[in-house]
Amino acid sequence: MEQQKQTAILLAHCPDKQGILAAITDFINVNKGNIVYLDQHVDYEQNTFFTRIEWDLKDFIIPREKIEEYFHTLFGIKYEMDFKINFSDIKPRMAIFVSKMSHCLFDILARYIAGELNVEIPFIISNHPDLKEVGEKFGIPFYVFPITKENKAEQEAAEMELLHKENVNFIVLARYMQIISEDMIREYPNNIINIHHSFLPAFVGAKPYHAAYERGVKIIGATSHYVTTELDAGPIIEQDVVRVTHKDTVKSFIHKGRDLEKIVLSRAVDKHIDRKVLAYKNKTVVFA
Repeated sequence: MEQQKQTAILLAHCPDKQGILAAITDFINVNKGNIVYLDQHVDYEQNTFFTRIEWDLKDFIIPREKIEEYFHTLFGIKYEMDFKINFSDIKPRMAIFVSKMSHCLFDILARYIAGELNVEIPFIISNHPDLKEVGEKFGIPFYVFPITKENKAEQEAAEMELLHKENVNFIVLARYMQIISEDMIREYPNNIINIHHSFLPAFVGAKPYHAAYERGVKIIGATSHYVTTELDAGPIIEQDVVRVTHKDTVKSFIHKGRDLEKIVLSRAVDKHIDRKVLAYKNKTVVFA
């Protein structure tokens, strides 16, 4: 069996200047790194340079524990660069938050068991016990934290303790029907991924598909985004739509909408796991 390459993955952005990419690639080449992926983007309105570069570490001269230090000294200071370096052989640890709806949870776990997601899932958290059997079927610990108005702060503190104990890197809200507190959002900036239907804000409330059906919409959609303190308004990672017609019923609206939700969420999660999403201000650059 062929051994998987160990690679370093750089995600970076900085004010745009001539020669940045040439300097970075020269640094990798001089130190005997073999570049296996390179993409860049310049936002001319913001005068900002974005890049994702991945290189093979097999013959790389600099020890991996020193790469970030070298990079900061050579490029971080000089170019005022905001950057992060990850390694392909270190799987991110992802916690899943759910409530009562199972479609997104089942889709993520099916992909996880099939080996499609290069991630570890130490546990699932819910504010209801309804989906406990799902966690048991997949052999993943399932914790229930019932939340009321009175105990919300206390329960979220207990959730945070569990997240820290299990070294969780990011959180996926797989139709988790609770508002995440500002404390948790600050703890996991651009590392909490949410999914919702794309009717917002036109069809808010408990029954958006019913409202959309009554309005006679022709397209329904889903949006996955990072969670910020502004509700449902964080940087968008992935979106998609499906057409509907006068022949559709409320039931088929819901079926098509939920099918789209799970696909869009899984795409967003996959991009995040592969370190292909770079959030900047309230937008994202999503590399192919």
